[in-house]
Parts: sequence; structure tokens; C-alpha cells
Amino acid sequence: MTSTLKISALTKRFAEVAALSDVSLTVAAGERVALLGHNGAGKSTMMKIILGLIPATSGQVGVCGAAPGTAEARRQVAYLPENAAFHPALTGLEQMRHYLSLRGESPSKAMELLDQVGLGHAARRRIGTYSKGMRQRVGLAQTLIGTPRLLVLDEPTSGLDPVSRRDFYALLDGLAARGASILLSSHALTEVEARTDRILILSKGRMVAEGSLADLRRRADLPVMLHVTPREGAADAVAAALPGAEHRAEGLVLSCGQGEKLAMLARIAGLGDLVADLDVAPPSLEDLYSHFSKRDGQ
Repeated sequence: MTSTLKISALTKRFAEVAALSDVSLTVAAGERVALLGHNGAGKSTMMKIILGLIPATSGQVGVCGAAPGTAEARRQVAYLPENAAFHPALTGLEQMRHYLSLRGESPSKAMELLDQVGLGHAARRRIGTYSKGMRQRVGLAQTLIGTPRLLVLDEPTSGLDPVSRRDFYALLDGLAARGASILLSSHALTEVEARTDRILILSKGRMVAEGSLADLRRRADLPVMLHVTPREGAADAVAAALPGAEHRAEGLVLSCGQGEKLAMLARIAGLGDLVADLDVAPPSLEDLYSHFSKRDGQ
């Protein structure tokens, strides 16, 4: 599979401070990758290096086969900062026409781009009247100019309401299906848990975990939570059959290791109609992020 982004042994120092230390990663064509980390972990520094805004101290970075910041790389990369700023006196349509002209594209595509992000109805309003979420969607629209091969997105759903967030990720899914690579930084862990292919966790400038959600769950080996709802009047009998279960308002809760999950499920199934319902909750991305960050001393 072709790599859109390839980073090898990347290190960036600011005087005596190592913002990034020996970081390596690849992002394949059509892959959606989440970059996670606490403030100061090195996420913004990595993005700036990928975009060619600052140089690396050492290591290699290839962006669509070109060096960061070169004309070839810039043609194929789109960037959305966390707080995108636009001229308040311009309308959304005027702003998009301006961006299209800067990228050598036809300004006639402006309305189509605004429609894609749900702003067609407000295209002729001044951006100064837009809400934060609407301004963020203008930013999303400009990332779509020129069919970029790599999208670098910093907190892209900041200010978006739940429906707009859903639509945004649907848009990313479509771009990825057409071969675009997506690297996004976000603190909204619940969102990225279900909408990315791979997760990278930075801590103190080092990559402390990398892989799919399933990969990280296997590595962390955190317990699985089982929520058992007994049939009415059967709570004591179910609790007696499941030593260690905690009584909660919604029923019984117990945990087990990943390797014990099937045996525990078989035991619960053996209780037959004493059990009205069962929910299995594997470790969430928030649990995994906390685990790997704490392991690194955070």
C-alpha cells in the first residue's frame, strides 16, 4: 500500500527541550489516523514539521513523496487549524472564491464546496455573522480544494454541534474511500474511537502506543466490564452464581481479563432465564489513552 506520509526517527529540539524524540510512522493512502496526546506532547510540533512550517532537528519526513514545505508537497496537502480565522467583512462565498484563486482553481467551484459542508444557505452572509461552528465549516471547505492527498486536521470538530460532527466524519469517510489520507488531532476521544483506522498516542514527545483500537486493547490487556441485568426477583440468585459482582442500580457489574471473557460469558449464559439482559463493555479509547499515558509517567 502506498504511503502518503512517512516519518522516520523524527526528532525536534528547542534548545534543551526535546519536543519530539525518535518518532516514526507511516500513513497509507485512504487511511484515517488519530493523533492523540496531552498538551505539550508534541502533536502541534509534528504537524508543523509535516506542513514545512518548521524544520526537523533530525530524521526523515516524506509528504506524498516530497520534502515538507516544497511546492510539490503543498499542492497535495490541506491543513485545518483548530481556530481558523477569516476576514469578517467577506461572505462565505467571497472567502472561498479567494481561496480557490490562490490555489489556481476556478472560483466557480466555491458554492459546490460550501454545499458540501452544509453552508450553501449562508454563502452570501458575512463571515462576521457566522457562529464558531459555521466558521469551522468554512475551514473544512477550504481543505477540500484541489482534491488533496493528505489532510492534516487539528481539532477539526471544535465548535460543531452533534449533527455537524456526524456530517463532518461522513465527509472524511468519503474522502478516505477515494484515497485521501487523514491525520487528525483531537481531544474528543469518543468521536475518533469509532471513526479512525489507527491511533497514535504521543507522550513527552515519544510515540508510546500505535495501532488499531483492537491492537491497543490487546496490548493494554485492561479488564472487560460486564453489565448483567437479572430477571425480576432473580438478583440474589444471579449474584450468588457470579462471585465478585457488584450491585448497581441498573443490575450487577463485574470485570474480567481479556482471556477470561469467553469463560465468563459462558457462565452467564448458563444461568438461562435468570438473566434478562447482558452488556459487554470493552476498554474505551479513553481508558486506553489513560493507560498508555500513565505508563509513561503522565
